[in-house]
Amino acid sequence: MELKVLQPAGGAAAAHVATVSGEVDLHSAPDLRAQLGELLTSTSPSLVLDLNEVGFLDSTGLGALVAARTSAGERGGQLALVCTQQRILKLFTITGLNSVFTIHPSVDDALASLAA
Repeated sequence: MELKVLQPAGGAAAAHVATVSGEVDLHSAPDLRAQLGELLTSTSPSLVLDLNEVGFLDSTGLGALVAARTSAGERGGQLALVCTQQRILKLFTITGLNSVFTIHPSVDDALASLAA
């Protein structure tokens, strides 16, 4: 699992965009949780998380995402997800987390929703 972070053109106050790639499972989810927590406390409290390069996501990975959403909310921010992969989207639907997270088809859509 790898997390790449980009600062969008909106300056320091704009939400950051992070791309997760690889497998998010029992072994990598704790690292993802820690990295997202650090990112949310050291930068903007709002984050766009692009999951389009995730090959596998299990329940511990979902737990890391829920923790990041909670952390963002506690700081007055939001966590917007980007995903178009049907196998990952199905996991959100099966678990009911599609009603907890806002999932966008593109990073631009997610950034626009945070700016609104």
